[in-house]
Amino acid sequence: MPDQEKDDEKKMKKQVSKAVVKRLPRYRRYLEDLKRKGVERISSSELSELIGYTASQIRQDLNTFGGFGQQGYGYNVEALYREISQILGLDSDYKMVIIGVGNLGHAVANYTHIYKEGFEIIGLFDVNPKLIGEHVNDLVIKDLDELQDFLKDNDVEIGIITTNKSSAQSIADKLVEGGVKGIWNFAPVDLSIPDDVALENVHLTDSLHSVAFHIKHKIK
Repeated sequence: MPDQEKDDEKKMKKQVSKAVVKRLPRYRRYLEDLKRKGVERISSSELSELIGYTASQIRQDLNTFGGFGQQGYGYNVEALYREISQILGLDSDYKMVIIGVGNLGHAVANYTHIYKEGFEIIGLFDVNPKLIGEHVNDLVIKDLDELQDFLKDNDVEIGIITTNKSSAQSIADKLVEGGVKGIWNFAPVDLSIPDDVALENVHLTDSLHSVAFHIKHKIK
């Protein structure tokens, strides 16, 4: 990548807040529905009515990446969908491994298998001898001891952790050492990883507690 492109990439990362990144998949999901319905263009006001964000928030979010809209016309649905997909990195394919193939690991593996949008699970690992050797979607669950060699032999971009809290950090360390570029963590613990490795924590109990809060205080 040329130096100018690297500088532009660094500037963009500084400008983009985590909140904006969280909203981008929602934009993409609604745009995908609009595409299916044959809608060719949409204004920020119309998009606001569908998504629930204010029109100014939508324009501000999209302007972070260049805007993409035209005054008096709005947004081309197909073009905006493609642009957001590219911004999110969905114009590339990603190889993934799951560590911890209990109930949650099985669910994530099955969801990803059905999702089929550039994310491919190529390895499953566990320490439970009762699970090792079983098949999940044509993949054999391997012993965790084989993880390091597997990472060396395969270009794995994403590691998915669905283990218990106590072993999650050591698993993350192994994944980082093996060269993964991102970790999707379902274990109920905050991990310590290098800054150059992407981390997304999915704390299911946090989400459930948020639901309880909104019920108690009757906040939508």
